[in-house]
Order: sequence, then structure tokens, then C-alpha cells
Amino acid sequence: MIARLHLYLVDAAASVVIGVLVAYAMVEHQEKPWWLVVPGATLVAFPVAVRRRGPVVALAVSTLATVAVVVGQVLPVVALGAPVGAICFALYTVAVERNRTWSLAGLVFATVAVSGVSGGEPETWLVCVAVLGAVWAMGYTTRLRRSFLQRESASQAEQALADERLRIARELHDVVAHNLSLIAVQAGNAAHVRSPEHAYEALQVISETSRAALTEMRGLLGVLRSDADLVPSPGLDGLAELADRASLAGVRVTLDVRGEAVVPEGIGLSAYRIVQEALTNVVKHAAPAACAVLVEVTAEAVRVEVADDGPGVKELGVGHGLIGMRERVAVYGGTFGAGPGPDGGFRVVAELPVR
Repeated sequence: MIARLHLYLVDAAASVVIGVLVAYAMVEHQEKPWWLVVPGATLVAFPVAVRRRGPVVALAVSTLATVAVVVGQVLPVVALGAPVGAICFALYTVAVERNRTWSLAGLVFATVAVSGVSGGEPETWLVCVAVLGAVWAMGYTTRLRRSFLQRESASQAEQALADERLRIARELHDVVAHNLSLIAVQAGNAAHVRSPEHAYEALQVISETSRAALTEMRGLLGVLRSDADLVPSPGLDGLAELADRASLAGVRVTLDVRGEAVVPEGIGLSAYRIVQEALTNVVKHAAPAACAVLVEVTAEAVRVEVADDGPGVKELGVGHGLIGMRERVAVYGGTFGAGPGPDGGFRVVAELPVR
């Protein structure tokens, strides 16, 4: 709003200057009475002050007023400089704000009018075409540049939206994979145990896990469907809950978080999802097993290590889990490794630089 007001003040100042110059030329060269000078100068110069409101009307009024004061011998031909300045202001605005058809029509109209009242000689035509054509070219170039920037901005916004939706899809995959793995394990336990107490505990875990999964899924899907506010992203402070859930699924988890737990939100979310996916893989492929989760936070990086003592794997899979972890690390230019541990089992190591 302030920038817009500033532009209007500049236009008003230009209008006053042009009006004073036109009025001075009328009095100096023709000695015309004030009741001719004031209306004539106002009609020539005032459209400059309102050219942003109606550029086509401003151009038409300034041009016709210039023709009228020259033909009516109120303004001498030798003093056409100031009125042409007003016409140039309006023509530039038409070239910027209106399409090519309107701006070219305005250019032709202004060139014919100014050339006609200035004598119509060939050299006059050339000067008018050169001056007004240059003004039109600057305005039209500005219009093209603004159009390009608008398209580029729209393209960037669409790309940002697509990236955000892709990120949310990955978050949804992490949520579903982790919680459904826990539910599947507990459902299998409930189907095979003979003790009603153990079956009840398994069903209780299924109930709590499914409710948590549904809540998180609703939040993510709500973002895709509307412009709802995002809930706080999980971070390092949510690792304890992840460890508790994995323990309920038969994986003995020891969690060790070293250093200051306050990290950038993106780093914290990536570390959380890496631990979540790693624990999901342990639950799916190694349970029952023991798993150690180590998170080291320094001023330079966040290092995540998840190691289990399960049977390990003969070859790495190509599912979304390991790929997703590797991509999260790559976003921050970190390092990622996954494979058999030195003492057996499976180990995931990721380092996320803190920028």
C-alpha cells in the first residue's frame, strides 16, 4: 500500500512539473490570459497524475489537449516538449498495462497527433516515431518481463506444491508402514498365544497404535485436501514414544540421545523418520530382537545409528524404506549406510549436517 501511494505521489509531482512548464510556455510566448492558461495546462498535465487508474483515457486526454492548445494557438509549436513528456508518460503506462493491440493503437494515435500539430515534415515524423516508439518499446518490454516473472513465480509455486505433496506422501508411507507393522506383529501374537492376558495386551497395543495411526493420517490427508494449518512435525523429542511402540511389538529397544536435542525442524523430522523406518524394519524382519538406537547431536551434525542383533539380511531390499531414508539424508548432503553389522544383525547409520 505504501509503495503504491509512493508511485501516485511521483505521478502527481510529475504532473505538477509538466503543468507548470506548459503554463509558463503559454504565458511566455503567447501572453495568454489565465482563464485559457490554467484549463489548457491542466488538461495536458493532469492525466499524468491518474495514468495508472486509466492509462488509455489518460493518453487520449493528454494527446487531444495537446492538439487543442496548439491548434488553438494557446501553446506555440516550439514549446511542445512538455506536452510530449505528458504523452510519453501515458503511452508508457498503456504499453505496460494493456495488450499489444491497445498499446500499438495508442502509439499510432499519439504519433499521428503530435506529428500533425508540429508541422508534418518528414524529419518531424522521424523524430516523433523515434521518441514515442522508444517509449512504447520500453513499456512493452517491461510488460513482457513482468509476464515472464509472473509465469516463473506461478511455476515455482506449483513446483513447491508438488514437492510438498510428495513430502507428505512420504510421511504418509512412513506412518502407515510403521504402525501397520506393529499392528501385524501384535495381531499375530494375539492369534497364537494361549493366555487371555497376553492376548488382551496385544489387542490393547493394536487399539492404541491404530488410533495413533489414524490421527496422524487424518492430519496428513487434511493438508492435501485443504489449506489447514500444519500440526507440529515430530522431532527428536518423539523418539522415546517410537521406542516404546517398538518394545510393545517384541523388540527390546534401548534409546540413547546425546547432546542438545534442539535442532532445526527439518533435521529433527528427518532423524525421527529414519529411526521410525529403521525400527519398522527391525519389527518386520528381526523381531524378537534387541535394538540399540543412538542419536548424537553436535554443532556440526546429527548422527543416527540403529543396530539390532537379529538374523540380518543376505541382500538389501529395494523397498521405499531404505530409499526414503537415503533420500532424506541426501537432501541435507549427509551420508547414509545400511547393511550387516560388524557383530551380526543389521545396522543403519545416517549423518545429517546441521547447516
